[in-house]
Amino acid sequence: MTLLQVRDLATHFFTRDGVAKAVDGVSFSLDRGEILGLVGESGSGKSVTGFSLIGLVDPPGKVVSGQILFDGADLVAAGEATLRRLRGKRIAMIFQDPMMTLNPVLRVDTQMIETVLAHAPMSRQAARERCRAALAAVGISSPDERLESYPHQFSGGMRQRVAIAIALLHEPDLIIADEPTTALDVTIQAQILSEVQALCARSGTALIWITHDLAVVSGLADRLAVMYAGRIIETGDTAEVIARPLHPYTRGLIDSVPQGKRHGAPLAQIPGMTPSLLRLPEGCKFRPRCPRADAACLVEPALAELLPGRRARCVHPYLEAAEEALAASC
Repeated sequence: MTLLQVRDLATHFFTRDGVAKAVDGVSFSLDRGEILGLVGESGSGKSVTGFSLIGLVDPPGKVVSGQILFDGADLVAAGEATLRRLRGKRIAMIFQDPMMTLNPVLRVDTQMIETVLAHAPMSRQAARERCRAALAAVGISSPDERLESYPHQFSGGMRQRVAIAIALLHEPDLIIADEPTTALDVTIQAQILSEVQALCARSGTALIWITHDLAVVSGLADRLAVMYAGRIIETGDTAEVIARPLHPYTRGLIDSVPQGKRHGAPLAQIPGMTPSLLRLPEGCKFRPRCPRADAACLVEPALAELLPGRRARCVHPYLEAAEEALAASC
């Protein structure tokens, strides 16, 4: 059952130097219990897409067009009061910087208990027990003691785990996770990934995992949406996108991941840099960095279905290789 539908979402930042189209015509859908990986380089529009979904884009940014249908209701047209009722209970966001979530002058128990009581009427003792269980679930030892601590008494990784625990308190319908495991060690990262996967399977929570780390998302997400310069340029089943990328940018991201079989060899890299959103190139936005670009790429390609369940925004996709690999696997 579809929980979220994003249709032609556009979020622009109106600056003195011009209009930066951080999100430009993004569309995707998400079913209950499904995990979507939103990947791309820094500046591709991943985080702004996440902020746009729950109305957290501050001026000079503004959602200028499109629809965000959450359980049938359009969040673009919703008022702030409606969004406040949804945030934390039905939609939760885990920020990359935990200090955006935690108040430095309040104890952890105060912040977590207030989050519980804001959406669920219960005694403070019952709320405290829920908070204790949430901290334990994300690998925080001695949760009773940690509840009475202040954020500055935690390491960066511990603060992030607290922020993740807060997002899990109400088992929301949708979690938007903006690179939440960046500050965590590998062991805790694996524990967090296992916990969110179990939550999605158990309660039908849908998850948007925003990251640049393909290694993490390849074992977590059901589907991938690859972003570049504010647009989705490829989408499909995670295993298929990783094994048979269609877009040259997607292939460049995958090739740049360090692999043991290339030990000692120079790392592959995508030439050039992401373009300024104020001065985007004509036609395909990846054209100046693309090894397959030609004159046909001066026209902006549409996001088209090139294989069953596979869509890409490219004039010269790696279609032949994908079709051969697909035929060999059948």
